[in-house]
Amino acid sequence: MSTTRPSAPAFFVPEGDTFIPTGIARGPWGETVSGTYVGGLLGHVVERDTDADPEVAPARLTVDLLRPVAMAPVHTRSTVVRRGRRLWLADAELVQAGTVVARASALLLRRGPEPPDDAWTSPVNMPPLPPDPTEIGTRTTVLWVFGGADPSTPTADLSGWQQSGPKSVWVREITPLIDGVTLTPFVRAAIAGDYASSLTNFGSTGLPFINADYTVSLSRLPDGPHLGLAALTHHACDGVSTGVATLFDHRGPIGNATVTALANPGFTPGLSAAAG
Repeated sequence: MSTTRPSAPAFFVPEGDTFIPTGIARGPWGETVSGTYVGGLLGHVVERDTDADPEVAPARLTVDLLRPVAMAPVHTRSTVVRRGRRLWLADAELVQAGTVVARASALLLRRGPEPPDDAWTSPVNMPPLPPDPTEIGTRTTVLWVFGGADPSTPTADLSGWQQSGPKSVWVREITPLIDGVTLTPFVRAAIAGDYASSLTNFGSTGLPFINADYTVSLSRLPDGPHLGLAALTHHACDGVSTGVATLFDHRGPIGNATVTALANPGFTPGLSAAAG
């Protein structure tokens, strides 16, 4: 989750029908692509290949992180499973050396008039959105990490999450996911969903879980480049954990991100992500 890696044009560079990960796509788990950008690439493939009606918007993306995605060329493929009047379903896969390393399923729904709605929802504590830093430097992403003794003030690193209390984050992706391709609202949400894993699984001892999947459910697409997440739940038993975070933008909550994770003791993530 470092945000001060060497500069590159994007996290992936297209080359024919493949995508080449650049050095900044490397995640904290070794010589592999971060799940954050794996999910983002799958979201891009879904959006690229569905050719959706403007009134049909992505409402759910589930990413399965089947295997580590090597820092090597990635092939993509997709299928539109159903294209109905109100509901579309699509699948996407990332393939390396003939093996599917990650996959996603997406649900797209037709928008329409909003019915009267007074269903109950739990309140969400959205931290204020700080101003963007005046100097971006070589940062690929800007994070404002909230938690710890003063939950209203962002920390300068991920130490704010290494505690047993509430946690939240604002994130703004600066670097394009794919060289030459503008980040869309849906791809921003697909990238942000993976943050729910660290956000909901971090505790006072560090980050003892690694996620096997994540799902982003959206009532609407995000407005603007800033996305926030607030941890809602964390439950664990026998080495398996689940977590739920609320997603929001500057206008308010837009949906949820959920994760399922496996125990992975002994991993100590870097706490050097710049926040602000």
